Amino acid sequence: MSTVASLVVGRDGSTSKGNSSNGVSSDADRRAFLSRRRKVDCILIGGNTARHEPYKQTPVPLVIVSRSHINPVAGNDMSHLWNLSPAEALNRAKEQFGEKILIEAGTSIIIELIDLGLIDQLDLSVTPVTGGDHPVDWKELLNKFAHHTLTTVEDTDFYCATN
Repeated sequence: MSTVASLVVGRDGSTSKGNSSNGVSSDADRRAFLSRRRKVDCILIGGNTARHEPYKQTPVPLVIVSRSHINPVAGNDMSHLWNLSPAEALNRAKEQFGEKILIEAGTSIIIELIDLGLIDQLDLSVTPVTGGDHPVDWKELLNKFAHHTLTTVEDTDFYCATN
C-alpha cells in the first residue's frame, strides 16, 4: 500500500448527510475506517473535509490542503496546513512523513488524484443509506481502475479497486 483513497457513499452515491460523512457511514464502515488509519504514515484531506469532519485528533500526521490561511483543526498538534495542489501536497507528504498516505478528502480531490494516476488503491464503502447530499457516481469511480474486489460485511459493500 502506498497511496490509498478512502471514501464512503450511500447506495445512491450520497457522500454526506447533514454535512458529514457520518450520515452515510455504517458500523462496519466505521470499523474499517479506524483500522485503515492505523496502517498509514499520514492522512491527507481538503479544507472542506477539515471543516465538516472530526479531525481534532488523529493517530498520524494530518495534511490539510487549503487556500485558507486558517487551520480548521488548529487544536490537532499533528495537523499541517499546506497551500498546495493536491498532487504537490501528496508528494510533499510522502517526502516528509513516509510512503503510506491515506487520502480521506472529498470527491473532487480524490477524483483529481485518480485522474492523475496518483492513487494506487481506492477503498470504497457503499452503505444502504439514501437521500444524502453531494452524490457521486461510485460505479464510475470503480471503472477508473482495472481491478476491484467486493466484500460484504453486515449491510455494507466494501470495494477495493486497484490498477
